[in-house]
Amino acid sequence: MPQGRRIGRSRVQVSALGFGAAPLGNLFAEVGDVQAREAVDAAWGAGVRHFDTAPHYGLGLSERRLGDALSGRPRAEFAVSTKVGRLLRALPETSGDDLSDGFAVPRTHERVWDFSAHGVRASLEASLTRLGLDHVDIVYLHDPDDHEREAFDAAYPELERMRAEGLVGAIGAGMNQAAMLERFVRDTDVDVVLLAGRYSLLDQSGLAGLLPEAARRGVSVVAGGVFNSGLLADPRPGATFDYAPAAPELLDRALRMRAVCEAAGVPLRAAALRFPFGHPAVAGVLVGARSAAEIGDAAALLRTPVPAALWAALRAEGLLPPDVPVPTSDQPDEQAKEPS
Repeated sequence: MPQGRRIGRSRVQVSALGFGAAPLGNLFAEVGDVQAREAVDAAWGAGVRHFDTAPHYGLGLSERRLGDALSGRPRAEFAVSTKVGRLLRALPETSGDDLSDGFAVPRTHERVWDFSAHGVRASLEASLTRLGLDHVDIVYLHDPDDHEREAFDAAYPELERMRAEGLVGAIGAGMNQAAMLERFVRDTDVDVVLLAGRYSLLDQSGLAGLLPEAARRGVSVVAGGVFNSGLLADPRPGATFDYAPAAPELLDRALRMRAVCEAAGVPLRAAALRFPFGHPAVAGVLVGARSAAEIGDAAALLRTPVPAALWAALRAEGLLPPDVPVPTSDQPDEQAKEPS
């Protein structure tokens, strides 16, 4: 079992830094097989033991590549999370590419939303085949925004059954919004939720209800999208926030944050990676990477000490609300290991 932070009341543990494998599905641009393998190898060398994927990512390509790259490694030493809610249905013939859904792969399959009990189980079984695993550590309901009733009435109970059977170690939901995730935390027995983009230096909307409720109920939160799709990684004209050009006021805010961070000798990206760990419900952060250099950079950033004075300066400049929790140590989480 990977050493790290425990997921809810389950036996699953994750490293503080998780590898987001959407880029291995050729997110926006093609990634070669060798480059994909090298990225996973570099993540492993940096101490990363949590790998997140989904059938949606490249019509199964991400899962296949991740499974291949992890094969042969001690199964008890890493955690894999994947997602259910979209079935992949083979098309009678290849029809162009999948770039309309964000992935540079041939359109060999179509995605079919399915949050029925049968669909959830079929999705996981197909994922296990692509991954080459007999179980996954975490499974999330993937973006059930427009399928709320079926997600709660049919999909979630099936997750509970699969958890009881040992097909999965922990269950939850992953979304780009906090409100429905708060309902999952409040009304079900989920172990974890994956919150994308809603708990970052620029957007703390997850703090209004979700994170306090998760902390009260012992449910873990994994934070994704901590760079808000790019603005916090490199604030500049044309940078994106939630995959659209950032509004001028958001760009100005990010530039002011960068100036405060630079004055403290800390890269803005390091502060963005460390910030979510100020809340006790947060078990880890996910960072998407398409190369060894990118995941190595993320691991180095998470090792970067962030002094308490930086958080105080951001508050003094009105860039962080006074009641937002911040990390209390200037040292990175112990799970961001030196490369081996």
